[in-house]
Amino acid sequence: MAGGRTSDLAPTVAVKVFSAGSAGCVADLVTFPLDTAKVRLQVQGESKALPKGQKAKFRGVFGTIIPIVRNEGPRNLYNGLLAGLHRQMCFASVRIGLYDTMKQLYAHGSENPGLGTRLLAGSTTGAMAVAFAQPTDVVKVRFQAQIREPENGFVKRYSGTIDAYRTIARDEGLRGLWKGCLLNITRNAIVNCSELVTYDIIKERILMSKLMTDNVPCHFTAAFAAGFCTTIVASPVDVVKTRFMNSAPGQYSGAVKCALTMLLKEGPSAFYKGFMPSFLRLGSWNIVMFVSYEQIQRAVVRFQRSWESRYRTA
Repeated sequence: MAGGRTSDLAPTVAVKVFSAGSAGCVADLVTFPLDTAKVRLQVQGESKALPKGQKAKFRGVFGTIIPIVRNEGPRNLYNGLLAGLHRQMCFASVRIGLYDTMKQLYAHGSENPGLGTRLLAGSTTGAMAVAFAQPTDVVKVRFQAQIREPENGFVKRYSGTIDAYRTIARDEGLRGLWKGCLLNITRNAIVNCSELVTYDIIKERILMSKLMTDNVPCHFTAAFAAGFCTTIVASPVDVVKTRFMNSAPGQYSGAVKCALTMLLKEGPSAFYKGFMPSFLRLGSWNIVMFVSYEQIQRAVVRFQRSWESRYRTA
């Protein structure tokens, strides 16, 4: 990312990949309940439209989290966490960890890559990450979407994360594990460009203007702005992606059919269902992830240099 001007920081690609995956896991651990609330709001009304006069079961962030805790137990807020951590180790490590490398590749060594170069780098690493991590995303969404209500005779779709991978592969084939892959590539190209490029440019401008030093307050500010921009741009694609990946086999013929069904049955506002949880989640996720990423990166570099200096003096 921009701003790595401090002389004692020169992270390798391997360090960036490890730091990005680790930071993504930290961010998921902190913000997963918000992500679960977002998914529940997004799939609400999918199976059938609400009758006139009937209120939606989930309304708003806390109006979703509190009923889940009350009716299903607090553990269900973290339903699908293991798949989420699998996803971040595959996904964040590629899309964030390789961003600087792709940016330098497309810039042909230029010290000041333009906006187009940054967008191209973000799109590339976002698409690459989906190719690796799509099965983990499908499993995570399915776990988060299932509602546990014993009084209604609920039966779990999967007994555990590994069982989910096996069951989907057996019942739906390998295509089931990559369900919604093209849609997710589109979504993550948008997210990656909004998130990484916004963070990169704002951080660079803050440092160039000498408003802050390259430290936590600067990272916090740039990450918050990146989260807000990403939520505005990516919410419609994110809702369609969630609906499509959670759907039963044959429910939708494709992502476009899913989007059209939403538009006709629920109206344009359906594309911004779960917007507030999305913003709270993406804003907080970006803050935790980017701050953790920068600090983990620096800690690993310091450890490497300390280890090397001890090795030389031994």
